[in-house]
Amino acid sequence: MNEALKQAQYAFDEGEIPVGAVIVSKNRIIAKGYNQTERLNDVTAHAEMIAITSAANFLGAKYLIDCKLYVTLEPCMMCGGALFWSQIGEIHYATSDPKRGCMKAEPSILHPKTKIFAGTLAQEAELLLNNFFKKLRE
Repeated sequence: MNEALKQAQYAFDEGEIPVGAVIVSKNRIIAKGYNQTERLNDVTAHAEMIAITSAANFLGAKYLIDCKLYVTLEPCMMCGGALFWSQIGEIHYATSDPKRGCMKAEPSILHPKTKIFAGTLAQEAELLLNNFFKKLRE
């Protein structure tokens, strides 16, 4: 999650909503991503989407069954759908997104075999998000 926070800081520094993601396979980071929706002028350029594409390219496969995603903010519905289709093994997210997070979907939009873990380094992720939106309002 520390590496995901570093990715989120890159987004913050570029004026993007500070969300970062990494994908791990066999205890090795194989993909990284951070929000780039403004930079790429692409509403789908979320940290998770960039990391999923990078991991699939690295592995040469579309399924990420044995992989773990570490992301600083609960994935949105779009990212949740992509994670479903990738069949990612685990999702670890730092802080919840009560407005747009995929965890509130009923039934779940995530793959039934995907394991979910929440709260790792939540305070650090929340601080970065809060600082970003505070700076935006100033």
